[in-house]
Amino acid sequence: MLPEYPIQEIIPELKEQLNKQPVLILQAPPGAGKSTVLPIQLLNEDWLGDKKIIMLEPRRLAARSVANRMASLLDDDIGNTIGYRVRFENKISKQTKIEVVTEGILTRMLQNDNALEQVGLVIFDEFHERSLNADLALALCLQVQQVLRDDLRILIMSATLDGAKLSSLLNNAPIITSEGRTFPITLKYEAVDDKTPVHLNMSRIIKKALNEQEGDILAFFPGAGEIQRTQQLLEESTSASIHPLYGDLSPQKQQEAITPHPHGKRKVVLATSIAETSLTIEGITTVIDCGFSRVPKFDARSGFTKLDTVKITKDAADQRAGRAGRLGPGVCYRLWSEGAHIHLLPNRKPEILEADLAPLMLELAEWGISNINELMWLNLPPQGNVLQAKELLQELGAIQNNTITKRGKEMLQLPTHPRIAHLLIEAKHWQEQNKTINYTALASDVAAILEERDPLQRDSGTDLSLRIETLRKYRNKEFVNADKRILDRIERLALAWRKLLKTDADNSIPNTFAVGKLIAAAYPERVAKRIDKNGLRYRLANGRTVKIQEQDALHQEEYIAIAQLDAGMGEGKVFSAAPLNVADLKDLAIEKENIIWDNERGMIAGSMDKCVGGIVLESKIITKFTEEQRIKIICEAIRNEGLKLLGWNEQQDDLQARILSLKTLAP
Repeated sequence: MLPEYPIQEIIPELKEQLNKQPVLILQAPPGAGKSTVLPIQLLNEDWLGDKKIIMLEPRRLAARSVANRMASLLDDDIGNTIGYRVRFENKISKQTKIEVVTEGILTRMLQNDNALEQVGLVIFDEFHERSLNADLALALCLQVQQVLRDDLRILIMSATLDGAKLSSLLNNAPIITSEGRTFPITLKYEAVDDKTPVHLNMSRIIKKALNEQEGDILAFFPGAGEIQRTQQLLEESTSASIHPLYGDLSPQKQQEAITPHPHGKRKVVLATSIAETSLTIEGITTVIDCGFSRVPKFDARSGFTKLDTVKITKDAADQRAGRAGRLGPGVCYRLWSEGAHIHLLPNRKPEILEADLAPLMLELAEWGISNINELMWLNLPPQGNVLQAKELLQELGAIQNNTITKRGKEMLQLPTHPRIAHLLIEAKHWQEQNKTINYTALASDVAAILEERDPLQRDSGTDLSLRIETLRKYRNKEFVNADKRILDRIERLALAWRKLLKTDADNSIPNTFAVGKLIAAAYPERVAKRIDKNGLRYRLANGRTVKIQEQDALHQEEYIAIAQLDAGMGEGKVFSAAPLNVADLKDLAIEKENIIWDNERGMIAGSMDKCVGGIVLESKIITKFTEEQRIKIICEAIRNEGLKLLGWNEQQDDLQARILSLKTLAP
């Protein structure tokens, strides 16, 4: 017997609509039971038959938590009737009827079985987050429904969704609303000085709330850095049990944050936006919201993605405040003024409008789509980002003439960005050719470090090889001066890659040129050549200029491969790089014929260049040109320079004028 939840009031109507409708929208507040009770209630529907329910969750922590909660409601072990699949981990069996998955997993399932033959219902939970993968998965599911599976049901759920707008984009799909069971929440606006660091403002208000309120506290931060600094301040000045909660924590630490304290001690949970949705954190009566979140923003002009700290939107603020009213009347402290609240944007921007689209475009190439307009999108991906993504995939050898290549298919089998996938695959090939360097073990370490935060202090320079050396010493139980929590996460990820690549750990000192070669495989446009005598300024293969510090260990290297940088408005700043051997660069280079009109000498000049993007490694002069090449270059030169290039005098100018007059008067 399932416990009573508000969602049960609308389940009969929802079942009736799903029996008739291919697409349905459900609006239900946090705590209504939509993520846990509802899927279980749909298991015995006639239209489902012996097929599965797949439910998408935006985050791994939520996927595990929701699946475990459903299994406990059925008094069953996880992996039997209820299971989950996330990156590098799954708990499913032949008996599993409800699979809770993160969004990239569903895309993989669709690519492996285009018709989703074993699936009767796909549920998109917390759809208001509008992640890139959710938009892609919905577009693919809608096409499957229209072309192959008119019996496939799609249920879109959220607490803070603009249901009417979404319905209009989905052929007026019906909307069902559950009122839920939310308790009143008292809002306290605490305007703070924006110039004061977030952790100082938050620690002060948290201590104030500990004195003024009862029960446990959930505090929202932009990222892990602010959480760690606040945790340190609170542990020094309060007796409460302080628990961080963000995506990079170990599952054990995440579980400690969302479950009651074993000795009944008062808890303060310091969380990122990961705690906005799906998770039930028991005992919370007070929420403290810093008013910011951290989102990735992609610049199509530079090809770089960077994390921006931005003000949250009204729907996110409401979602956060709602966490205080699940058990009873709650309180939410907002670190901004009531006047400022009026000016917040109503909804968050869909990720598809600001994201790096290379992963999406590779998925579409595998799906057989060359024109994005062939699919039904809630928001059409920006054309500039689409073109940039295609250029990158061509450079990585993943697509050719808008068609996926064998290399592209290999890259899709690895659960990571196409850049990192290309790095890992190249490493396997290099390993076969060169047994003296353990490229696969090195690639596992490089990939893990690129996907995680820097474990070293800010003044440690840019050399990525130093991070790998630190990781290997840490793995070898040697002393290291680095953030051990970050190293733990890096090692967990490196271990997952080693298992996938079937290689053992290598704890020897890394070959720095091999590190550079791997970075260049992932970021070919960020290969850079020194352009001044001091060795501080470098020109990238994509034409941008960057600078490194004079005290940096890499500043005298002629060639470097850059993994992370701030593109900036003028000169960029390098955060992470490694030196490159020119011999390795030649393997990446392509030959280009360069024929131009030389203005100074008044003649055609040509060269055969070995290039990595805009960087010329070798150049051989060409002296023989075909008639077609001569005509093309001379015509271009005349268009650019005018008829003075031909040395015409006044008599010839007059002749030209008479002919043009004749053409006008007697065509």
